[in-house]
Amino acid sequence: MSTEQDMTSFAFTPENLETAKKIIAKYPAGRQQSAVMPLLDLAQRQVGWTSIAVIEYIAEMLEMAPIRVQEVVTFYTMYNQKPVGQYHVQVCTNICCLLRGSDGVGETVKELLGVEWGETTADGKFTLAEVECLGACVNAPMMQINDDYYEDLTPESTKAVLEALKRGETPAPGPQGGRQFSAPEGGPTTLGDLTFGPEKA
Repeated sequence: MSTEQDMTSFAFTPENLETAKKIIAKYPAGRQQSAVMPLLDLAQRQVGWTSIAVIEYIAEMLEMAPIRVQEVVTFYTMYNQKPVGQYHVQVCTNICCLLRGSDGVGETVKELLGVEWGETTADGKFTLAEVECLGACVNAPMMQINDDYYEDLTPESTKAVLEALKRGETPAPGPQGGRQFSAPEGGPTTLGDLTFGPEKA
């Protein structure tokens, strides 16, 4: 991940440049600026955040005014406007998660990592963010870490997920209480004999 100090310039890697060209080619002639969001995501995956250098690079690539790219970055919370850690821990504190105990999840993360909202651990490994609804309300409370959702959290399961990441492990995403997908807690009440996943084939 790049820091604020070393992001005075930016360019896609050769591999990402090829990916960017394929993304732009999906849009009709004259509509290439529609690729701004996926290109910002691609750049963020390369360096961890969307610096001014990233914004200017993509603006030039898409023949846009840099301010128009910056408007996209500042509107959508998925774009990081400052460096984040290796693990971006985003805890939902919106109404469904709050009613199901997200305050305990947030406090557990703060205590375990020794940070407050918006802070990064001293080793640069974890960044904690408080976010609005992430769309997994039926499995509240939940948190997103990088691209993975961890759902049906308790303070204990939250701690287990973070401890596993600290050890370099990859905890299984999804419901942490044994629930199958978004089925009712305690298991499905109908179609209980159906199986899902590779074992069905």
